[in-house]
Amino acid sequence: QVQLVESGGGLVQAGGSLRLSCAASGRTFSSYVMGWFRQAPGKEREFIAAIRRIGGTTLHADSVKGRFTISRDNAKSTLYLQMNSLKPEDTAVYYCAVSIETITTADYKYIYWGQGTQVTVSS
Repeated sequence: QVQLVESGGGLVQAGGSLRLSCAASGRTFSSYVMGWFRQAPGKEREFIAAIRRIGGTTLHADSVKGRFTISRDNAKSTLYLQMNSLKPEDTAVYYCAVSIETITTADYKYIYWGQGTQVTVSS
């Protein structure tokens, strides 16, 4: 069993920054591919970013490329999403997730999910 707890969400003005964290427990953190997804009211769940087990190689959705950066600290068993130049359309609940497959954008490949953290960006 894997437990994931997101934190760092909140209210921020457009153009501002937030850093989301996802603390993992229950398994060896370095064994997992991890990703971030988001879901806004009335919208489908959207892939944001993913990172390989040891970091380095990452994927970022076109909608956030150049603004958001995924990273991980295996020593702290923590996943991060640095969000810069935030826009109102970034408003959503953000979820971290674990895949035991290779790095992928497909949400059905992620088998463990956190409860989410709300990010609200005001204009």
